[in-house]
Amino acid sequence: MSEIRRVIAHLDIDAFFASVELQRHPEAHGLPLVVAGAGPRAVVTTANYEARRYGIDSAMPAARARSLCPQAIFIAPDFAAYRAKSHEVWEIVRARFNTVGQVGIDEAYLDLTAIPKPLAPLRALVGELRERTGMTVSVGVGPSRLVAKTASASFKPAAFVAMSREQAVSHFASHPVQLLQGIGPKTAGRLAELDLRSVGDLQRADVTLLGGRFGERLAKALHARAHFYDDSPVEVVRVAKSRSSELTFPTDVSDTGRLEEALVQLARELADGLRVRARRARTVAVKVRLDDWTTVTRARTLERFTDESETIATTALALLRAYAPPRPVRLLGVRVAAFEDELARERDEAPGYQLALPI
Repeated sequence: MSEIRRVIAHLDIDAFFASVELQRHPEAHGLPLVVAGAGPRAVVTTANYEARRYGIDSAMPAARARSLCPQAIFIAPDFAAYRAKSHEVWEIVRARFNTVGQVGIDEAYLDLTAIPKPLAPLRALVGELRERTGMTVSVGVGPSRLVAKTASASFKPAAFVAMSREQAVSHFASHPVQLLQGIGPKTAGRLAELDLRSVGDLQRADVTLLGGRFGERLAKALHARAHFYDDSPVEVVRVAKSRSSELTFPTDVSDTGRLEEALVQLARELADGLRVRARRARTVAVKVRLDDWTTVTRARTLERFTDESETIATTALALLRAYAPPRPVRLLGVRVAAFEDELARERDEAPGYQLALPI
């Protein structure tokens, strides 16, 4: 019996935040547009393709983006609007296809293996999304998540590309190794020390040589990735293990009152999110980053699960006061974890246990 060849699609909304803003600001069509905060430490959330021609890209300091393109239109991010548009897009996708694994606000994988001729309905979906939501979606199709995502990312905007593993191996051989998901700047730097700079270099590399630098297990994984081997499944449901809310201050803060006020607001935002999702958590943590980039976390496990703003805020304040930041604070965050439904699921799925002990 021959092995079933998987068909995986990766859908990515082009310049998502910028696209949403262009719907609300049609006068900016055709002009460079950047979504970024206004503070001195603000970074670019996204930029449309007109702005990217000036070298502007996500995560770039906003001040740098302004210097590259002073004439660009800068708009502060509106995450509530982006979440609403994201929900609209992916609800349409889920209504058309069964196996949809959303991995971000603007991207998802589809397993189309069971569909005899998937490209036609996939093209129809792209047209429907453009007509009903105004969003342009880039699509990559391949036998794996790796091939599909690499294809969609490399040919966007408005990409619709289907590639086999063998075609990906050949087509992307001349590209830098950082094209491959999972290879970041540090790993790319270590590979460059071995004179392995392109995907093709990594394809031809001696696994034993790689093993001497990265260890046998990682060496094999890197070599397999360069050949676009990937059997990871499309996960329909991804349950968050924790939720957090953070604030980077425009200038470093030493005033205790201001820190506590910000912490209470962050705690309220988290609690609101828990109640919307009908979830309760038992662990509360705070994250404090000082002006010298020292980062400290403190956590406390509660006696009972909660979604109450006051409980989360009170616990977070106690953790902050116990730490008593010794230097001005650059970033402050609150995190909740150990969700009630997640722990119950782990107990239900654990093999061999007949007695559920109290938590």
